[in-house]
Amino acid sequence: MKEESSTKKKYWWKATVSFLLVLFTMPLGHALMILMEHFMDKTTLHYSAFAMGAVGMFMVIYGVFAKGDTRQTLWGLFGGLLFWTGWIEFLFMYYANRFGTDPQLDSITGEVITRPEYLILPASFGFWMMIMIMYLFSTKNGCNFINWWQRVLLRGQKNEVAARPMTRHNSIITFMELIMIIWGSYLLLMFCYDDQFLGVNHPITIFVGTGCFIGSFFIFSKQLRIASWGANIRMAIATVVVFWTPVEILGRMDFFSEIWIAPMEYKTEMISILAAFIILAFYLWLKSSKKKSTFKIPSHK
Repeated sequence: MKEESSTKKKYWWKATVSFLLVLFTMPLGHALMILMEHFMDKTTLHYSAFAMGAVGMFMVIYGVFAKGDTRQTLWGLFGGLLFWTGWIEFLFMYYANRFGTDPQLDSITGEVITRPEYLILPASFGFWMMIMIMYLFSTKNGCNFINWWQRVLLRGQKNEVAARPMTRHNSIITFMELIMIIWGSYLLLMFCYDDQFLGVNHPITIFVGTGCFIGSFFIFSKQLRIASWGANIRMAIATVVVFWTPVEILGRMDFFSEIWIAPMEYKTEMISILAAFIILAFYLWLKSSKKKSTFKIPSHK
């Protein structure tokens, strides 16, 4: 009975803090790219972006050797964000601009509605599937999405085909989860936006946005039952990215102004988000320090 009651306990504070921490990275990441483009010349921009990706990679690797689940998760999260921005988004931008890929323009206003790097991003679908095949057929893991596909595809052979997990490093787990789910989200959005397939106002696109919005609440309900900070933050990545999908779709439909696309025009709002993010990150870092000291093994003299 004790074990059953503990599984029903809801950790509202941990789930909310974890959700907000990850949520704030979405607008801040977009704003960072815009500000770097605004203040840096092209040469400095590309070198800085490449350095950013390298720093992100080393942060993730450093997280492998960090002590404590929460700290490993934070290193994987922050390192993964820098890795994605520097070595994926900016590199796509560099090659799109270098080889003259045109942005998608609004037929009426002439405004840019899709930047060149996102237009060529769907070409990476095969690479995304390559990694997913490895996860589906070679790993036993705790991802609900992958576990569902394994049950569908492998059925009674699931435990035989995907018998063992990979070596567990929470920094690497967080990093890979972040990259794969953001990547998958972009692929889904670009497929929906493409007029050759659906289009932003297509019923299926609206269904995708609605489904993701509802689905994010189901994921959050599972997140509420996770007691540890590290695991809660990792679950928050899925919650936020799924939640952010309808935000992107509604922004594309001009339902609201995307302040993160024009951070210089919304300085107060963006500074407030940044301040809240720093406070939450600092709070979690302090929590991980206290937890680390709590579990310190006493020395015997």
